[in-house]
Amino acid sequence: MTRVLRSALALTVVAAALAPTLFAQSGPYKVLKIDKVGGEGGWDYVSADSTDRRLYFARSGPNGALHVYNLDTLTPIADVPIGNAHGAAIDDATHHGFATSNPVTMFDTKTLKVIKTINTGGNPDGFLDDPATHRVYILSHSEPNVIVLDAATGSILSTLNLGGEPEQSVLDNHGHLFIDVENKDRIAVVDAATMKLTGNYDISSVSGGCAGLAIDVAHGILFAACRDKNNMVILRASDGKILTTLPIGVGCDGAVFNPATQETFSTQGDGTLTVIKESSPTSFAVEQTVATKRGARTITLDSTTGHLITATAEFGPTPPPQPGQRSSRPPIIPGTFSLIVVGK
Repeated sequence: MTRVLRSALALTVVAAALAPTLFAQSGPYKVLKIDKVGGEGGWDYVSADSTDRRLYFARSGPNGALHVYNLDTLTPIADVPIGNAHGAAIDDATHHGFATSNPVTMFDTKTLKVIKTINTGGNPDGFLDDPATHRVYILSHSEPNVIVLDAATGSILSTLNLGGEPEQSVLDNHGHLFIDVENKDRIAVVDAATMKLTGNYDISSVSGGCAGLAIDVAHGILFAACRDKNNMVILRASDGKILTTLPIGVGCDGAVFNPATQETFSTQGDGTLTVIKESSPTSFAVEQTVATKRGARTITLDSTTGHLITATAEFGPTPPPQPGQRSSRPPIIPGTFSLIVVGK
């Protein structure tokens, strides 16, 4: 999420104060809990391990580490000393985790001890675990753009270049890997068995800058959360046909789909969480916009409870841009990092 980290907060500072008032809608979802867990540094992806009931959040900065919490109580469990990372993929069968630090850090999810580091090349950012094959996909904004790891050994199985900057990825049940290529306004289609690029779905006619991607596996529907036009692009996974677009908030940075409720969720840095209901594979509507907090832009789903988890912190005044910069980001106030749980 390198490009997102540079621009999302700067784009949403003004909108953030107004967003909850302007866009909040009544509905079944609400903020259930906000826990100020503190700590210093920035953050990016969040991962919920619904099986082992753990929540993983990577914190960047001088004391960068992977912070691990109890998923039910949000109490801290331990920190994995990985340095700066964007997030972590968890493979439950092997009890191995892979933090997208540079190099990638492989750790034991039971003991939370580092096993080894893996020099994947590129600049590790996003990730995806495939529980069926026990492969972990590491995404990088620089080449190689996709690195495939064996979850059991941490060995590099293959790499792939996409000609652009990947953000989020999903798998269907036909052996296809879909990756939103943020700076090229397209969804890359990859044969997961051969790791060959087999196609690209161009969405530039309706949006771009997609930073979130979710999938309804049962019905083969992709949901691409995009920042350029603040909308969700909904398309068929089989051929890329755009079915519709729906409005979301400003500064999206993640999306998830809950098959139990047939709903897609996206979080935005302006302090909104958008809920999109899929009534059928051809019928979609914005069901609710939940007011969260400014900066709460990434998201994960606890598939056991149906809760959504995001996070943010409090910010100081935005300083003037440095020479040569177009904008600057407001500083994070130390000790204000908070976990936010949204549910019914």
